[in-house]
Amino acid sequence: MNKLVFATNNAHKLTEVRAILEPEIKIISLNELNFHDDIPETADNLEGNAFLKAKFIFDKFGLNCFADDTGLEVEELGGEPGVYSARYAGEDHNSYNNMNKVLALLGDKRNRKACFRTVIALIVDNTTVFFEGKIEGEITLTPRGDSGFGYDPIFVPDGYQLSFAQLSPEIKNQISHRALAINKLTDFLKDNTK
Repeated sequence: MNKLVFATNNAHKLTEVRAILEPEIKIISLNELNFHDDIPETADNLEGNAFLKAKFIFDKFGLNCFADDTGLEVEELGGEPGVYSARYAGEDHNSYNNMNKVLALLGDKRNRKACFRTVIALIVDNTTVFFEGKIEGEITLTPRGDSGFGYDPIFVPDGYQLSFAQLSPEIKNQISHRALAINKLTDFLKDNTK
């Protein structure tokens, strides 16, 4: 299997995944399929949303594909924003407002433990396999850095002093939740395409 559709309209995610998987596996974007609609994400967990997106594209185009859903889970907030991370501050997917909501809810609380979790649903020939990547860290008091996307400026992974938005893309693509899940996907594809 040397090509897969990545069922996302998020250009940042597409760039990250291509940097990890290509050239071994060609990643086809939804844009290349001339598909620009939002895919409904109505499940109440990351696994469900990843599956819904992958299944939608698989059914529509008949192409092997994968999709991910990612959530920031903050311990002090009972695991929120979680599956609602992209729309935490409203339906407009505004990363700045989402970050500010998390920071406002946390205030000056001492417990700032959080994790990023990515679940990938891969559909190949009508068979679905899931992969998960998770990285622990903590939430900063204020946003730091201007690279990355989403909640990256307020998340510092364990073992680092810099936020995801301050780390180089090369380092982030080695340690991030998405990289961990993609590496599991890659290992699976290698094992099953020999």
